[in-house]
Amino acid sequence: MSIPKTLSPEWIEFLGDEFEKPYFKEIIKHYNHAIAQRQIIFPPRELTFNAFNLTPPHKVQIVILGQDPYHGSYMYNDCGVLREIPQAMGLSFSVPRCVPIPPSLKNIYKELEQSLGLVMPNTGDLTAWAKRGALLLNSIFSVQKGMASSHKSFGWEKFSDAVITRLSTQREGIIFMLWGNYAKQKIPLIDTRKHFIITAPHPSPLARGFVGSGVFLKAQQILQQAGKTPFDWRVE
Repeated sequence: MSIPKTLSPEWIEFLGDEFEKPYFKEIIKHYNHAIAQRQIIFPPRELTFNAFNLTPPHKVQIVILGQDPYHGSYMYNDCGVLREIPQAMGLSFSVPRCVPIPPSLKNIYKELEQSLGLVMPNTGDLTAWAKRGALLLNSIFSVQKGMASSHKSFGWEKFSDAVITRLSTQREGIIFMLWGNYAKQKIPLIDTRKHFIITAPHPSPLARGFVGSGVFLKAQQILQQAGKTPFDWRVE
């Protein structure tokens, strides 16, 4: 993995010396070792920093935090040719257009429909949100195919924690949406005098309470009270 080639210059500048720290060099060491062991890694290497490349630091209005990438894939019939498409695309909760919508994302869409009246889309690709200023950040940036949390020991969480901390100290007025107990552990990293935190249960069907939580309505109200344009939650 070559950081300058896969991460936007804006984020490289924003994160400063983070890439020179020993823990980040360990991440790269672990990642390259996994490749040498011929692991199939999701998301594809070029999408590892997709969330950053779609949402420049100065444009971040909302942060939606996930844990680690989807570790599954989908066999897609492309004009008679079967292609394996990874679910993970470097954006938390998002999947490529041709991949079926995962259960957690279906619940996210249900909450959007219930609270904001948005019709449930037929795609799980959240690129439109990212381009409008929602940083869809996973705490862990890679995973071995078929093995959930398999890259948890790489040190990615130190990096994502540093991203959250840097956004907290250098920006103002960001809405951090923390869903589930894992995401809520990041609250101490955020300066609540400058930013907003909206918590809820995880949208997974295994949890209860996300649908009906009003998280998206709360975000709109915060933006309106700050004199900002409400976020466009449509999926295109």
